[in-house]
Amino acid sequence: MKTLIAVIGGETPPPEALPLAEEVGRRIAEAGAVVVCGGLGGVMEAVCRGAHRAGGLTIGILPTGRRTDSNPDVDIAIPTGLGVARNVLVVMAGHAVIAIDGSFGTLTEIAHTLELRKPVFALGSWDLGSAGIDRARYVLVKSPEEAVRRALDAAQHPVPSQDPFREPRGREV
Repeated sequence: MKTLIAVIGGETPPPEALPLAEEVGRRIAEAGAVVVCGGLGGVMEAVCRGAHRAGGLTIGILPTGRRTDSNPDVDIAIPTGLGVARNVLVVMAGHAVIAIDGSFGTLTEIAHTLELRKPVFALGSWDLGSAGIDRARYVLVKSPEEAVRRALDAAQHPVPSQDPFREPRGREV
């Protein structure tokens, strides 16, 4: 099975986030892994462009019901018609998650990732240190190289029980 790395980030990032995202996509592809993202513009388009230029495969899980809404570098467009609820699917699909920049949509994806007990590697994204988030699960990284290296390593060593629907952890089912 191929390793899937979810990359999350905003549709309207500052210009300096785009080359970082493109390099992340390139490095994921060069490692033989697959990029999974929300399939639209901004960080999502830049990460797909980087992966595509390196010969990699990209999957876009779209909020709309139309494949044609994907950015031009998405190889496999999955229309959901779910709006922002598709954020859960994006992070669930990845074996690990890299966050680049981002606004509140990215913040929700980070929260879903942490709920799924998956690691998040944050490159110029939210600093959640004051929120009491475990730094072993939410890791601030300094470069695209570090983000991809750590995400690939985490994907090879998944934590047990990443499916909250298998273990209710005290909730009534």
